[in-house]
Amino acid sequence: MLKPFALPENLLMGSATASLQIEGGDTNNSWYAWAERGGIADGSKTSPAADHWNRVGQDVALMKELKHQVYRMSLEWSRIEPEAGRFSADALAHYRGEIERLIKAGIKPLVTLHHFSNPLWFENSGGWLRDDAPSVFQAYARAVTEALGDLVSDWVTINEPNVYLTNGYVYGIWPPGRTSPKDMFAAAANMIDAHILAYGTIHDVRSDMGRTDTMAGAAHHLRVFDPASGNPLDTLVAKLFEYLFQGLFLDGMLDGSRRLPLRRHRAALPGRVSDFLGINYYTRDLVSFTPSARTQFGRLSVKPGSPVNDLGWEIYPEGLYRLVRKYHRRYGLPVYITENGIADRADARRSRYLYDHLYQLRRLADEGVDLRCYCHWTTMDNFEWMEGFTARFGLVELDPATQKRTVRKSGRFFAEIAAARGVTQDMIRNYLG
Repeated sequence: MLKPFALPENLLMGSATASLQIEGGDTNNSWYAWAERGGIADGSKTSPAADHWNRVGQDVALMKELKHQVYRMSLEWSRIEPEAGRFSADALAHYRGEIERLIKAGIKPLVTLHHFSNPLWFENSGGWLRDDAPSVFQAYARAVTEALGDLVSDWVTINEPNVYLTNGYVYGIWPPGRTSPKDMFAAAANMIDAHILAYGTIHDVRSDMGRTDTMAGAAHHLRVFDPASGNPLDTLVAKLFEYLFQGLFLDGMLDGSRRLPLRRHRAALPGRVSDFLGINYYTRDLVSFTPSARTQFGRLSVKPGSPVNDLGWEIYPEGLYRLVRKYHRRYGLPVYITENGIADRADARRSRYLYDHLYQLRRLADEGVDLRCYCHWTTMDNFEWMEGFTARFGLVELDPATQKRTVRKSGRFFAEIAAARGVTQDMIRNYLG
């Protein structure tokens, strides 16, 4: 039987988006070029997406209606630095206006500098394989912080570097379309160094402004990798997946530790290089040892009979508890849930998904975990990378043809949870049946 519960006292409730996925109108980025070449499942293009660039006021009003206390947004690097070394005052003014609207609405901005999208000048000159990629990103971070740092205290430097690099440098299904593990590890070292440099720069710039409340970190895509059987080889390979997919990035971007097979740091290390542990959580994988040229050393699968979302990912709320508990114990940092959500076009499972995952946060808080925010993925349906509009994650339904926004029933549930600071018996009756 479902039980009412209260949310942790310090937990801010809100949602998350990425600029490329919602803004539309920009043709100067790596995903625009990729979509134009037909790289998207349903033939979608990056514009108009959700036309957010022109509908900021409408969308901030929706967030206020949904009782948001925090909103994780990203900035489009290609708009801010359309040419190498030239920063657009107009783009920075637009983002400043958006952030001011959020603050006026009582919503705290959590701002991401890089969310999978690169300016074409950067992408076409080598992207994250450039020797100077970390310092190039640092210059961008400095320009943004100088322009917006008086308004924004909380920053995500880079979103899910492991997902970006795996899809773009190993599987070749995202830009830049490479299929080289060697390139992936080289780019990974540069992204970790870029995070370290940006982290120090954000702190330095805001300190010069007299600000002492800076919180900066990365958003890490974490999965549970469980062995598919009791075979010791399955257990070994599951640990290897965890190490290569997320362990390298957690150590590099939280503690500054550089582990094999990554090259040594070229960035100066200021000690601890994150102020929080940012976690994007969606699912788990079962891992089997199946060596072959195609699978490398293991195969990932979904537990038979388990509930899944529209993309076939297992719905496994316990995984959020397991991952936060494990890595909070390891790193001892405050926890930001920077993404958590479900592809559910029919809105048949999202309300229960919200209940089950937020309940795990209640469990964690009871064990003393310092939870600061929960950002549901996502505010509204959007251009979902390679899936285009076939995957619907929004609390708000979007009709891409008309740009009409309609709050889903699960969105109303979310708003009531945020307002009440928990789930009541009436909510369980009204939304969970």
